[in-house]
Amino acid sequence: MPNFRAAAAIPLAIVLALSGCKIIKTPTAEEAAEAASGGFNPGRQVAEIWDSKVIPFLETRAGPFQEVNALSKSDLNAAAAKYGHKEKEGSAPWTFAAKVSGTIIKAETASRAAYLDTDIDGDGKADVRIQIGPVIKGTAIRDSLDFVSFNDFKNQIQWAEFGKAFNVHINGLTLEKLPRESLEGKKVEALGAYPLPSSGQPALLTPATITIGG
Repeated sequence: MPNFRAAAAIPLAIVLALSGCKIIKTPTAEEAAEAASGGFNPGRQVAEIWDSKVIPFLETRAGPFQEVNALSKSDLNAAAAKYGHKEKEGSAPWTFAAKVSGTIIKAETASRAAYLDTDIDGDGKADVRIQIGPVIKGTAIRDSLDFVSFNDFKNQIQWAEFGKAFNVHINGLTLEKLPRESLEGKKVEALGAYPLPSSGQPALLTPATITIGG
């Protein structure tokens, strides 16, 4: 006669053996990179301080763009003390926090480095260029913050990645949701930062918050 007890014992043995196995989760690329860098995760760092520190700081520090721009041209030291920030080390330009309220006179949305040329004073000419990504030039948001410093990071590479993480965060949070059609003539409101531009060049503002129309 067949040995049913032995047959029944085989699956039980397999179950007991499997119950002692530990399933190891394969780390994501982000987790692997974080582990390899000793816990450095710029995307997470930015997300953790965005609502609690970055936005409140910009709201308090920023002045109307016209005022910030005019003061930076007439008295750079006064503008820097009131609206600006730059690292003590290195040769980075002053970066200013500013609020923009104006009318879009040109929308370049075919490029991945899209932007909105914006008239603030009603003369029909662009006073500031607002970046709307997905590619964002520079690291203006990082550079405007007085509570982060290069000295807090292991090296220049981490500092650069931290700056880029702000741009990635802004794009995912806000910019990729913006309309891209029929923008000329619409009102735009933005809070952000821009580096001191070269003479004759428009200010290039990276928005932390932005609203188009309505």
